[in-house]
Amino acid sequence: MTLFEIVKSGGWLMIPIILSSIIAMAIIGERLWALQHKRIVPRNLVAQIWQWIKSNQLTQGQVESLRKSSPLGRILAAGLTNQSLQREIMKERIEETGRQVVHELERYVNTLGTISTITPLLGLLGTVWGMIKAFNVIASQGVGNPGVMADGIAQALITTAAGLIVAIPSIIFYRYFRGKIEELVVYMEQEALKMVELLHRRSSA
Repeated sequence: MTLFEIVKSGGWLMIPIILSSIIAMAIIGERLWALQHKRIVPRNLVAQIWQWIKSNQLTQGQVESLRKSSPLGRILAAGLTNQSLQREIMKERIEETGRQVVHELERYVNTLGTISTITPLLGLLGTVWGMIKAFNVIASQGVGNPGVMADGIAQALITTAAGLIVAIPSIIFYRYFRGKIEELVVYMEQEALKMVELLHRRSSA
């Protein structure tokens, strides 16, 4: 039996399952690329900023370049832009920018979680639908020829398997991305606090 025949045997419920698999693969690929550590939190960024500040080389152009360079750079730039304000206000501005950055990091991840939840349910619906078809055949033609029930049983098994095939990797990557984002957020918070302390210490000196 070819793949097309297997899909066809699964019935119309295979359409949303296949569409879900395509969306899930696209999200997984995009988030694996977007959530690379070096893209989100470049190394030694706070140290570089501190060198600029100590040598009086920090300019507005560098701050703008920093804001566009990475999510961590965007958060640190928010602090630098508001460094003349009180410490608590500066931290509020950093936190506000941080919330926006976290929202961007979580883009599409909840959709992946939804796919991991609904595809087994679609498979279960296919199971129920297939069994209903099989029992309808039994009710109308009896059990003398098992072949007449094959379509309903095939639909039940194929949709269940297809739903699980999509759901299992989806939930694995959903959990992975959630953990990755939490790790990145903690690191960005540490780097932002480090910069706030350096700026506060410098202004107090």
